[in-house]
Amino acid sequence: MRLKTIEKLCCPFDKQNLNLQVLVKDTNQNIIEGVLSCVHCQRKYPIVYGVPIMSPDEYRQIQLEQPIMEQWKLDFNIGHPGAIDQPIQE
Repeated sequence: MRLKTIEKLCCPFDKQNLNLQVLVKDTNQNIIEGVLSCVHCQRKYPIVYGVPIMSPDEYRQIQLEQPIMEQWKLDFNIGHPGAIDQPIQE
């Protein structure tokens, strides 16, 4: 996912800005793995294989998010704000 694309996204729940934590980039500086975090409601949205997962909680597929959560020892705690305590920025 390109950084310019991410800059156009907002939280699907409250339309607020998102912060970005980049975990893996490719050689073209595209984001392969990362986390988007809403500055208002604190929801977390993982970027998996270059795709941000921003579906409503009831439609999220944990099996897609699980590998990145385990690899980076993250707890997105879907549906519960504040799972990652520190602000997320690039």
